[in-house]
Amino acid sequence: MSERKVLNKYYPPDFDPSKIPKLKLPKDRQYVVRLMAPFNMRCKTCGEYIYKGKKFNARKETVQNESYLGLPIFRFYIKCTRCLAEITFKTDPENTDYAMEHGATRNFQAEKLLEEEEKRVQKEREDEELNNPMKVLENRTKDSKLEMEVLENLQELKELNQRQAHVDFESMLQQYRDYEAQQKQRELEEDEQEMKAMLEQAQGRKLLEDSDSDEDRPTPRVKPPAKGKPTDILQEDSEPKTKKLKVESWEKSVGKLSQKTKLSGLVAAKRRPVLGLANGAGGPDAPGAENRSGASASTGPLLHSESRAGSSSLSLLGAYSDSEDSKSD
Repeated sequence: MSERKVLNKYYPPDFDPSKIPKLKLPKDRQYVVRLMAPFNMRCKTCGEYIYKGKKFNARKETVQNESYLGLPIFRFYIKCTRCLAEITFKTDPENTDYAMEHGATRNFQAEKLLEEEEKRVQKEREDEELNNPMKVLENRTKDSKLEMEVLENLQELKELNQRQAHVDFESMLQQYRDYEAQQKQRELEEDEQEMKAMLEQAQGRKLLEDSDSDEDRPTPRVKPPAKGKPTDILQEDSEPKTKKLKVESWEKSVGKLSQKTKLSGLVAAKRRPVLGLANGAGGPDAPGAENRSGASASTGPLLHSESRAGSSSLSLLGAYSDSEDSKSD
C-alpha cells in the first residue's frame, strides 16, 4: 500500500520538461465562481435593489492590458435577480475596493465620490507646484489668508456669544451648591422639630396616665333598693317559680302527697298485749282481737276512701299496703 502513496516521482536523467505538451487556453478564459455582492447596488434595467452580501454564481475573467503594480485585475459578471440583466464590476487594488462598470449603480457612494474629488484636486495642485515655484508662493499666500479669515470669523462669533449671554458657570454652580446645602439644612431642622413634637406628645400622654392612676377614681352611684311595705314579705312565695311548676305538674299526673288528712287514718298504732292475762283468747287485748280490730280499723278507712269522690290511685295503694302490714303483725 505504501507504493500507491508516493509523492515524489522518479525523473530519469534524460528528462526534458520542454517536451511535455501544454494546454493552449485563451488568456481571457472565464471561470464560474461563487461570490457575494461587494456593495449595495441598484439595477439600471428594472430598478431592483441588490444588497451587500447577496450570493451569486458569477463568471470571472482576467482583465487584459490592466494591472496595478504587477497585480492582475479581475472582472466579474453577475445577473440581476429580477430581470436577469447582466451586471459587471471589477477589482480595484489601488483603493482596496471594487469598481462598478455597467448594468447597475452603486448606492451610498457620496462619501467615496467626495474623497475621490479631494484626491483629484490635491493631485492637480501638486502637479502645478512641481514645475512652477511662483504657483507654490501663490498657494501659500492663499492658504494664509484663508486661515486668517477663519480665525477672524471665530473671534467674531465668540464676541457675539459673550454679548448675548454673560453666564458665569462657576457662580452658577456655586449658587446651586448653596441651594442644596440650604435645602438639606432645612430638612434636618424640620426632622428635629417633628421629633421634638412627638417626644413632647408622648411625655404628655405618660403624665396623664400616671395622674389618672394616682387619683382615686369616683365610685359609681348605687341605686338604693325600692322601699316596699312590710306585709309584702308575707305575700311573696318562699319557693321559687320553677319549683312551683314542678310540684303542679307532679300533682296533676300523680296526686298530692302532702295532705295529711287522707293518709292519717291508714296508719294504725300497735297495741302491746297485757301480760297478766292467762288466756289470750278471751280479752279484748288478745292477739285475735288485735287482729280483728286492726282489720276493722284498716277496712274502715279503705271503704271511706273508696266512697270519697276525689281519691287517687296512690292513696288506694298506701291503704292496701298498710292493711297487709297490719295483718302480718
